[in-house]
Amino acid sequence: MCGDVQIADDVRILFGAVVTSDRGPVRIGTSTIVMENALIRGRKNHPADIGNHVLIGPHAHVNGATVEDFAFLATGTSIFPGARIGTRAEVRINGVVHSNSHLPPGSTVPIGWVAVGRPARSFPPNDHDGISAIQQTLDFVGTTYGVSPSDDIAEEMRQITGHCVELFGTHRADIPIRT
Repeated sequence: MCGDVQIADDVRILFGAVVTSDRGPVRIGTSTIVMENALIRGRKNHPADIGNHVLIGPHAHVNGATVEDFAFLATGTSIFPGARIGTRAEVRINGVVHSNSHLPPGSTVPIGWVAVGRPARSFPPNDHDGISAIQQTLDFVGTTYGVSPSDDIAEEMRQITGHCVELFGTHRADIPIRT
C-alpha cells in the first residue's frame, strides 16, 4: 500500500495485490476482499472508492473508479477511471467497464465483454464499432491519461507517456516499510 489509502475493518488484501494512491485517495469498505495480484489505484480527480462486501478477483484492476457495495469483479476484470459499478453488479472474467461508464445496480457484464456508456451497455469484444461509437463520447484519453486526443498518434503517445512518466515518478523517493 502506498499513499492516501484507508482500509476499513475485516478487509483482506492477498499476496501480490497493489493498493496505491497516485494523487488520488483509495477507500476500501468493510469485509472487502482484494485477491492476488489485483491493482487498486486512486488517481487525481478519480479516487478509488470500493464499497462494503466487495470481492475483487485475482489480476483484476480498479483504476480510479467507484465500486458500490456487494459487487463482484471476477479474475482479470478491468475497471477504468471514472467508471461506476453499481450495487450488486457483476463483472465476470476478463470483463471491461470503460472510462466514465456507469454499470447500473444489479447488472452483469458477461465473460470477456466490454461495458461502455451511461448507463453502460455490454458488447461482445469483437464489436469494435459499437464500443467505439459510445466510447468516443466518454473522453477515454483525457480521463485516463489527462491529455487531449490527437489525430497524430505520435504526438498523442508523446503526451500520454510524458504524463505517465510524471505520474509514476511520484513515488520515486518512497521508502519500503518492512514488517
